[in-house]
Amino acid sequence: MSRKSRNHQSAKGPSQRQLRMGESIRQILSELLMRGDIHAPELAGVSVTVSEVRISPDLKNASAYCLPLGGVDAEKVIDALNRVRAPIRGLLGRELTTRYTPVLKFELDTTFDYAENIDALLRSPTVADDLDKAEDQPPSDQAKDGS
Repeated sequence: MSRKSRNHQSAKGPSQRQLRMGESIRQILSELLMRGDIHAPELAGVSVTVSEVRISPDLKNASAYCLPLGGVDAEKVIDALNRVRAPIRGLLGRELTTRYTPVLKFELDTTFDYAENIDALLRSPTVADDLDKAEDQPPSDQAKDGS
């Protein structure tokens, strides 16, 4: 595969292999956290959701997006996970059936905050007025002929 086509492929998004590996890692991390196999004082009694794992094209680095239940002490939980990521990688390596275990990096999942922000914007009076005005207007000629 030429260099140009490899770059083009990565611009499309993750490969099926990356997606499968990321989902496998997500499931294993979720199980490890649920069982309490990860030992850190900040994680005691905290329920952590692993929403997504993105893995690099070479499968050697992975970013796990996590959020503690209710978002309480989120930064402290992410810091704790990053502090004990070497033992987590060891536990992960025992569960994975791959040759290499990726290096993990835990990050705070902000997608819920982003979704709440979009929802608040859509509910704002200014946007609601604009949406009502758009519904009252007849469709334009361009929309009718599909151009």
